[in-house]
Amino acid sequence: MGAFEGKVAVITGGGTGVGAAIALALAAEGSRLCLIGRRPRPLAAIAAKAQQMGVDAISYSVDLASDLGHAELAQRLARDLPGVDLLVQNAAINVSGAIDGARLQDLDKQYRTNVRAPYALTQALLPMLKSRHGQVVFINSSSGITAKAMSAQYDATKHALKAIADSLRAEVNPQGIRVLSVYLGRTATEMQARIHAEDDRSYRPELLLQPEDVASVVLNALSLPRTAEVTDIHIRPMIDNRKSGAA
Repeated sequence: MGAFEGKVAVITGGGTGVGAAIALALAAEGSRLCLIGRRPRPLAAIAAKAQQMGVDAISYSVDLASDLGHAELAQRLARDLPGVDLLVQNAAINVSGAIDGARLQDLDKQYRTNVRAPYALTQALLPMLKSRHGQVVFINSSSGITAKAMSAQYDATKHALKAIADSLRAEVNPQGIRVLSVYLGRTATEMQARIHAEDDRSYRPELLLQPEDVASVVLNALSLPRTAEVTDIHIRPMIDNRKSGAA
């Protein structure tokens, strides 16, 4: 039996990148998966891989930034799931730009996806998490700690996500729920490839943090006995690719 045999994991952004890597790592340990994302095809591909491992996996294609989509998702999860043991909040979008020219509609979209959506989904699933003494993981970014030029909108949402996680932890620890924030450096994902392309920089994913590395660290933290709680993890690429010429 795997370490997460019989557990139910809900993972946003579960079709690609870090979300997919965490999903498959949990499936390898026996967890049932509920994958959430915007694009049905990648979700279905990860669900199929999990099913080949012998675990149940379902997927929901939904825009978490949409009020209607979120409301329907919450209803479907309450209907379809016996409970929730693990909630991994991974979905996010990134739109870069200088403050003097950035569009306010881009800020609104990033807020709804990166802040409001994880807040609302956590709120909706808290009763099920409390009943099973579950765990919540927020996949954040180094941007949630240090803001940079050209990314004030995105960085602001990641700072807000840190605040949500820290407040949630203080509220639900007494009910037996652990809350983990993971602050990632540059990771080999579709988002990072797009950012490099927009900046006209060479993209060398082999020099970046790998999604499977993140998944390994997250599962180790989630597997700890209940005498311990990991609250914050900072992971970065071993090689500073900006100095190596890759960024």
